[in-house]
Amino acid sequence: MSATASTRQLKFVQALNEALDLCMTKDPRVFIIGLGAPDPAAIFASTKGLVEKYGPTRVLDMPVAENAITGVALGAALRGMRPVMTHIRLEFAMLTIDQIVNQAAKWHYMFGGQASVPLVIRMVVGRGWGQGAQHSQSLQSWFAHVPGLKVVMPATPHDAKGLLISAIEDNNPVVFIEHRWLYGIHGPVPEGVYRVPLGQPNVLRQGRHVTVVATSYMTLEAVRAADELAQEGIELEIVDVRTLNPFDETLVLESVRKTGKLIVADTGWRSVGFAAEVVARVTERCFGDLKAPPVRLTLPDVPTPTTRALSNYYYPLVHDITAAARRLAGRPAKPAPEIKPEAFLDVPDPSFTGPF
Repeated sequence: MSATASTRQLKFVQALNEALDLCMTKDPRVFIIGLGAPDPAAIFASTKGLVEKYGPTRVLDMPVAENAITGVALGAALRGMRPVMTHIRLEFAMLTIDQIVNQAAKWHYMFGGQASVPLVIRMVVGRGWGQGAQHSQSLQSWFAHVPGLKVVMPATPHDAKGLLISAIEDNNPVVFIEHRWLYGIHGPVPEGVYRVPLGQPNVLRQGRHVTVVATSYMTLEAVRAADELAQEGIELEIVDVRTLNPFDETLVLESVRKTGKLIVADTGWRSVGFAAEVVARVTERCFGDLKAPPVRLTLPDVPTPTTRALSNYYYPLVHDITAAARRLAGRPAKPAPEIKPEAFLDVPDPSFTGPF
C-alpha cells in the first residue's frame, strides 16, 4: 500500500511503536533494550504494549548506566541479534562514544566486510520545559561526521515508521534521532510493513521560488512557512533531508538549479553543522545556479537556555523562514510578530505535557 493511498492517521510516536511491533513479530532476533523500555510510560509510549506481547526477555529495562546498556546491545548485535536500544535524551549517548564510534561504526570496515553490527540506537532530542543546556542538544552533526554510522532524522509519522523498519533491517549501525516535539503530530501511515530507504531525501512540497532544505522539526516549521508565503505568491520547495549520513544531495541540487535560492533550516548549531555541509555541497556543485547567497537558519552558537524569556528567542521559528524567503525572493520585509513577556513559545502545541 503506498503512502499516498493511506488515509489512516497515526501520531509520530504511534508509528514508531507500530514499526517496533511489526519487526519484533517478523524477526525473533529483534529486541528492545533501554532505560524504561517496559515501564508504564514506555519511552514516551513508543514501546507501549510490547512487553505484554513479547515478554521481558525481548523488552529489557536497564539500570542507569548508559555505557553498559550500549555495550550489551553492541555485543548482542555482534552475536547476530538485532537490538533496538534507546537513550531517552541524546546527551546520554555521549557517555557511550567509544562503543558507538570506535566499535560499532568501525567493525564492518575493520573485518573487511565479513562482520556486521545490526544495531539501532534511538536518541531523543529534548526541547522546552526548562530542560536547558544539558538535555536539549541536537548533536546530529557529531554522529553524521563518523564513517560507518548511518544517521536518520524522520520528520513525519510515515517516515518514522518506514525509516525505523529500514534501520532495524540494516546490517550495520543506525543512529535514529527523534525530536521530542514530533511525537504528537499526526499524519497518514500505511498499515503493514513498508520501508523508506535510508539515504534518500524527499521533496515534501514543490515550489518555484526558494528551496528550503530542512531537518527534523524544522521541516514542520518550513511547511508552516510555505503555507503562509503561498498567500503572498511565494512558493517554497521543501526538501526533507531524512538521512544525514549518507546524504544524497541530488534532489537538493536539482531544486537549487530550479529556484536559484537556498535556505537550510537545521535543529543544530550554526558553526560546523549540517547546514554548513549542505551549503558547501551546493556551492561546490552548482555555484553558478545560485542567484543569492545561501541562508542558514540554525541555533545560535550558545548553550540552550533554561529560562522562558531566553527560550522564546533561541529557536528558529516560522517567521525566520518567511523573512529569509521574502528577502531572497525580493519581496518587502514584514515586521516580526511581537513576543509578549508572558508568552511561552517553547511548547509544540497546547496538548503537550511534561518533559518526558
